[in-house]
Amino acid sequence: MKTKLIVNANIVNEGNVRAADVLVKGQYFEKIGSHLTDDADEVIDADGKYLLPGVIDDQVHFREPGLTHKATIYTEARAAVAGGVTSFMEMPNTVPNALTQQLLEDKYEIARQTSLANYSFFMGASNDNLEEVLKTNHRNVCGIKVFMGSSTGNMLVDNAQVLEGLFSKVDMLIATHCEDEATIRANTEIFRNKYGEDVPIECHPLIRSEEACYLSSSLAVGLAKKHGTKLHILHISTGKETALFDNSIPLAKKRITAEACIHHLWFSDEDYASKGTLIKWNPAVKKASDREQIWKALLEDRIDVVATDHAPHTWEEKQNSYFKAPSGGPLIQHSLVAMLEKHREGKISMERLVEKMCHNPAILFQIEKRGFIREGYFADLVIADTSSTWMVEKSNILAKCGWSPFEGQIFHSKIDTVLVSGHRAYHKGQLDETKKGERLLFTRD
Repeated sequence: MKTKLIVNANIVNEGNVRAADVLVKGQYFEKIGSHLTDDADEVIDADGKYLLPGVIDDQVHFREPGLTHKATIYTEARAAVAGGVTSFMEMPNTVPNALTQQLLEDKYEIARQTSLANYSFFMGASNDNLEEVLKTNHRNVCGIKVFMGSSTGNMLVDNAQVLEGLFSKVDMLIATHCEDEATIRANTEIFRNKYGEDVPIECHPLIRSEEACYLSSSLAVGLAKKHGTKLHILHISTGKETALFDNSIPLAKKRITAEACIHHLWFSDEDYASKGTLIKWNPAVKKASDREQIWKALLEDRIDVVATDHAPHTWEEKQNSYFKAPSGGPLIQHSLVAMLEKHREGKISMERLVEKMCHNPAILFQIEKRGFIREGYFADLVIADTSSTWMVEKSNILAKCGWSPFEGQIFHSKIDTVLVSGHRAYHKGQLDETKKGERLLFTRD
């Protein structure tokens, strides 16, 4: 097996930053230490840059199958790797929805053939597929996704009896999108009566309101507590919701966890004036005060992980009026550099950044041998240059949709090198697609 020796790195791992070298043998970390002199097949000089574990993004929408005019697993995995994301977990609301084991495996087969990054796919729940959900393999599927808020196809789970069945019978992680549909419908009618079809985008967080989010999130938490379910609530968007989560026990023992997304940590409702529908997400980007409370909960360990909800649409689709413009946008290429920018601003330490984007997703989902720089673990790593200034523009966007809400943003960090399971998949702007990523495995009781 070929070896790679990375020298002169500042390794950020498990709460520490230290100068060290790393020897990679085949797919794995072989040795981590000072002044390694092993005779390696390849030497990579990190030149004092930061070396991090590969980022694990637990919530993406790569649109394949069925919506490939927006994105494909191939295109978005390339964008992920270029951004330092070495593993992703993708959602089931593709076309057809991944509501059977066969449809789920069809997605895994596409990824096996085309994904540069490591991958896993959520099994989808609906109002009528509990029996199929219960067949899901704990070893090689990341979890069950429940849309307790609007979704495509047959994926809105709004039947109380079905929710009781899922939360009481599913013995693996349930990830939820939490927005109360009845509240959203009522708010929609209020604003449609006021504005007709020309509702201003600034009304989006009033339609998909704090109340809608809290009602649904608190329902999910109540069900999880009642049944002892392992629950992970995705993309928390309000300060009020953060009170639902606890930091009194270690993450590995938590049964109820939460995620914050880049857009809810970066933007606020003040940005609708300049960004318009480009920052239309569900749940909506809300007030600056919500953003600050989400940051506070993240740093206090009430929110456990940072992800993207990367969900691209075409530029043309996004130019529509409020009701016709779809929600979601591309973020995966810029998630790590965006968080590194927040580190530069003093918002978060490097150690905490790595904890929230690398370590904690691995702990929470019980991913086998990933998320840490440890001997014997898969060599997923990122070398980040925190003294390199550049601007996001169309020419350097890899997502198939070709745009980003970060266009025009100047970042002061750049991804230098990325290893995916030991393969140097990205280096100084160039992708090497000669080896694909691996299917994630999980070590569950």
